[in-house]
Parts: sequence; structure tokens; C-alpha cells
Amino acid sequence: MNAARWPREQPDSGRLLHVAPRSGRLDDARMTELPRMLRPGDLLVLNDAATLPAALHGHTEAGAPIELRLVSREAEGTWTAVLFGAGDWRTRTEDRPPPPAVSPGEQFVLGGLGARVVAVLPPSARLLRVEFALQGAALWTALYRAGRPVQYAHVERPLSLWHIQTAYAARPWAVETPSAGLPLTWALLLELKHRGIRLATLTHAAGLSSTGDEVLDAALPRPERFDVPASTVEAIHATRSSGGRVVAVGTTVVRALEGRAAQTGGRLEPGEGVTDLLLGPGFIPRVVDGLLSGMHEPGTSHFTLLQAFAPQELLRAACVLAESRGYLGHEFGDSCLILEP
Repeated sequence: MNAARWPREQPDSGRLLHVAPRSGRLDDARMTELPRMLRPGDLLVLNDAATLPAALHGHTEAGAPIELRLVSREAEGTWTAVLFGAGDWRTRTEDRPPPPAVSPGEQFVLGGLGARVVAVLPPSARLLRVEFALQGAALWTALYRAGRPVQYAHVERPLSLWHIQTAYAARPWAVETPSAGLPLTWALLLELKHRGIRLATLTHAAGLSSTGDEVLDAALPRPERFDVPASTVEAIHATRSSGGRVVAVGTTVVRALEGRAAQTGGRLEPGEGVTDLLLGPGFIPRVVDGLLSGMHEPGTSHFTLLQAFAPQELLRAACVLAESRGYLGHEFGDSCLILEP
């Protein structure tokens, strides 16, 4: 499947493949048809995390060029990050040269922002815990001044920060965009509401999707923090009570809701936390009935995640159909809805 190389001028103009997991039906549609695929009383749950400029270029104390990509902000104020060698997004991550070996105490200069290596973490010497020289508002100002969006070689030119924000983005928690929500324009969200489909939000810190390091990539996604508000929990319980369905926009929403439910004995309760939940074959969702996602090909980690909602054979057939009809993949590509009509 070809990759979408640039964001659409009209994000809701993309394709939408409707995958019915029990009947095995595949329907080719457009994203603007999403409201008719849902029922009045259904609930669409969105990840409202805004996306940080999480790629920082600079050099080590010895002058070696590096790129540091943030992974997550930790509770004590440090950050987990992945270290890259020379180069930038124009080179595929797996083809980037290895970074210099670093040890705790090593200092980085990242576009005028200083950082110190606190620890080297398993499973790779490229996974670091770092502490920035600035804290609080000064750090956020410096990050937005020095950082760039994380992007990959399939994108045709440098992205700006506004290219990777959903329409409803709020707190800056994500290091890569929760891309399943990019096609949901305000016009489409209003149409959903007019048809009686309810909306709710949570915040989930979407992490990196690829590092180019086989060992690190095999461990993705890493534990990610979330915040499920009381209003969303109430909306989910009300939807269940009235016979409606809960549809997650993206696997980050699934990880947050199902991870939270697992932490609270099976019944969803509001709260913040960190989830290491892995979705895939054999996982039975207890909160979420369906999923709106991007198009993901066999062999990718996201394709494995989709198998929590549909069998592998059906998802493979969906990919064959999508490719034959010119669907585009990756974060600015087309979408699929996995939900029984």
C-alpha cells in the first residue's frame, strides 16, 4: 500500500473501509460517510492529546551530531528518549547511522537546550532517561522553539506543528500524532452530533511508532500515560445502559480504556495512570466495541493491534481490497472502521 506523502488539504476527504468482523463484509466508502455507519446513541471516544515537537537535533559534548526523539515524560520530571545518529527524517530510520555510545552524565546541546543523560535503559543502549537543564514553563518554551515534529522518510517535505494536530487537540502529551483522529474535522464532528452520536474525550500520551532499532521496535509500544475523565466514564456507562456502542478513535484510546478497566477490576473508573497493555490476537475488549483506525499492512505492529477487533484473515483481505482501490497508508492516509453494522 502506498504511503500518503503529505497531509490532505481537506482531512475528511479520505477513503474509509468498513470492516464487519463477524459477518466478514467489506464496504468501500468515504470518511464523510462515517455518520451513517454509526447509530444514534453510539459513543465516539477521542484522544485529545496534542502533539509535541518531539525531535531535537544537536550534538554531544564531543561534537558528534545527534537527534534525540522524546518518548515520554516521567513523573519525576525526566524524559525517556531515543537517541539517533547523524541525519534526519529524510533517511529511513532503519538506515540511519548508529549514534555515539553515551553514558550517564553525558551532556547534550539540542538547539540551545541542554540535557543530561540520567540513565541508559534496557533493552537498547539507544534508549535513555534524560533531564533537561530547564524546567517548568521555561522548558516548554525551549522545546517548542528547538523541537520539530517527529516524521519519517515517506513524507515529502518538512512538517510544521499544525500538520500533526487533531482538530480537538488539548494537552501536549503525545510525541507522535494520534493519527486516527486527523480526518475528524469540526464539520464531521458536528454532523455526528446532529445524528445523535455522542462524543467523549480522554488524553493518552501516544509514543513513537518506529525507531529503526529492531530490539527497540519489538518492545513498542512502551508504557504510556493516560487520563480518563469522569465525564467520559459516565458517557460510556450511559451508552452501555442504553444499548449503544463504544467506538474508539485509534488504538491509543483502546489502550487507555482497556488498560484502565484492567487496573480497576474490570469496571471502568475515571483516573490517571500508565498502561503497558498490548493489544493483539486473543485480546477480548471489555469496554470498546469498535475501532476507527488508519490503514495498516501485515507485518507492522499496528496490524497486530487491529487483530484484537477482527481476525487476521479478514484484515489481510481488507488490505488486499484497499490496495487494489488505491487506499493510502501511514499517518496521513486513509482509514478503516472495524465495527459490525
